[in-house]
Amino acid sequence: MDFKSIEKQLNKYDNEGKKMFTTSSFQSHSLVLLHILSKVNNKIPVYCINTGFLFPETLKFRDYIGELFDLNIVNVRSAIPKIQQRNHRGDFLYTSDSDYCCFLNKVQPLETILSEHDVWINGVRADQSDVRKAMKIEQPAAFNTIRFHPMLDWTKQDIYRYLREHNLPRHPLDAEGYNSIGCEPCTRKMILGDERSSRWFGQKKTECGLNTDLVK
Repeated sequence: MDFKSIEKQLNKYDNEGKKMFTTSSFQSHSLVLLHILSKVNNKIPVYCINTGFLFPETLKFRDYIGELFDLNIVNVRSAIPKIQQRNHRGDFLYTSDSDYCCFLNKVQPLETILSEHDVWINGVRADQSDVRKAMKIEQPAAFNTIRFHPMLDWTKQDIYRYLREHNLPRHPLDAEGYNSIGCEPCTRKMILGDERSSRWFGQKKTECGLNTDLVK
């Protein structure tokens, strides 16, 4: 979808009285959607799911982008304290059960947010993974809501072309080879040109649950 199509759809939701929100990981490629939203409706809340394991650079970049784009950023955290997120050896769950760690720190906190809204504006792209390739522009989600995927047909090349054309900043870890940035313990530098392979390295896992558990 181009800018005008996204603007038209967002205005349609707004005119229908639908309560919208978006989420962001504040990676470089996330900025296109945030920049578009800042031009169309910068009052739409942007939820940052702060797992407590994010890179310090991500948190600083989030604050910088929020001010630069004049966004309504809202931080959300798990209600489960970290002391209760350890296995029988006392290690954090990401060392032994990353799926459950993602559920506690990402999926569960967002369930509450999703239940309070009608439309989740989500920046997934079809070229990122097989899971995302199977998605549609509009898709039913949990709690009788709608997932709106305005960037679904954008490619990686489209994203970086937009970043250049609008002279948007880059996440500081980009320059160090991090092309897909999530939680610090579960993120490596890009390997063999596949950005998703840098997440949960060595595991049969490419999604945190937000795009599997919270979609129909």
